[in-house]
Amino acid sequence: MPKLKTHKATAKRFKFTGSGKIRRRKARASHLRRRRSKRVRRKFKTYVDVAACDTKRIRRLVGR
Repeated sequence: MPKLKTHKATAKRFKFTGSGKIRRRKARASHLRRRRSKRVRRKFKTYVDVAACDTKRIRRLVGR
């Protein structure tokens, strides 16, 4: 069976923690931010865990 290639777009969007969890950025953070409250804008900086149902697919795309 041939090697699987890394899906580069997926690899750039997700980070892996030392324990193996997958982290992602929040959506809707790129533009039209002035109308949002400061608290909401601050929350966009944080990373959140990926849902359990998506981890298998992301791992296969990234090759981990």
